[in-house]
Amino acid sequence: MLKEFNFKKFGHLELKELSQSGNEFGPFHDHIKMLFLPKGSELKVDFQEFYLKSDSLLFLNPKVIIQALNDDVQGGNLIFFNRDFYCIEMHDQEVACDGILYNNVFEVPFVELTSEQSSDIQNVLQEIKAEMSNQDSNTEEMLRILLKMIILKATRIWKKVHRFTDQDQDADVQFLRKFSQLVEHHFKTHHSVSEYADMLFITPKNLSKKIKLLSKESPNNIIKNRIIHESKRLLVHTTLTVKEIAYQLNYDDVAYFIRFFSKSTGYSPTAFRKKF
Repeated sequence: MLKEFNFKKFGHLELKELSQSGNEFGPFHDHIKMLFLPKGSELKVDFQEFYLKSDSLLFLNPKVIIQALNDDVQGGNLIFFNRDFYCIEMHDQEVACDGILYNNVFEVPFVELTSEQSSDIQNVLQEIKAEMSNQDSNTEEMLRILLKMIILKATRIWKKVHRFTDQDQDADVQFLRKFSQLVEHHFKTHHSVSEYADMLFITPKNLSKKIKLLSKESPNNIIKNRIIHESKRLLVHTTLTVKEIAYQLNYDDVAYFIRFFSKSTGYSPTAFRKKF
């Protein structure tokens, strides 16, 4: 089901309605997505496979490639919308999820749910489904409110799981969110830790200390991993040459980019493209 309000698009589908084509999420490639996935779901997110041991929410930026690996799990839901309907970055003050649920460079943003939390989320999803049948002037704003409700609940759960619930830890959460946002927005042009430290008005050493609050990876590895991840996407899902990909990621020395990619993945860019 899809609602359009001028250029604003918002849609809801039960996953069982999707054809099991191997590219069932293809029509939603350019949309921001939120999935409710029941326990036992198996799926691939870009190049990683996941088996879910509990009901979960998954938040995905446009262009992230996802594929269901099993079709025998019932009860999943897909919410999809464009930036005109709700821009995560523009409305960040409302929900504070940018860098946590979306644009998260630390991890694939799954939010695992308890049975009580799952029931709560499913109730909101049912409200969304019911609202999709309405045609009055309040429908657009009601859908936006229900979307924000799920995002707010998921952000709260994420903070609890990562032990950032105390009010005096809010500064740490905001810092980590800011670093994540900066990497996501600048990884193609800024490759060094010192550049991000400068943008955050902090020394590289102190940046490393703060990142340890959430990740075992160093800031340097997080930046490099994001570059490699984008390289993989471009190799597999576009027809760009290795040279064009290197230039797009701000590597003037193509030979250096090839060595960097090969050392990080164990494959040359050409071999990786052939394999996947």
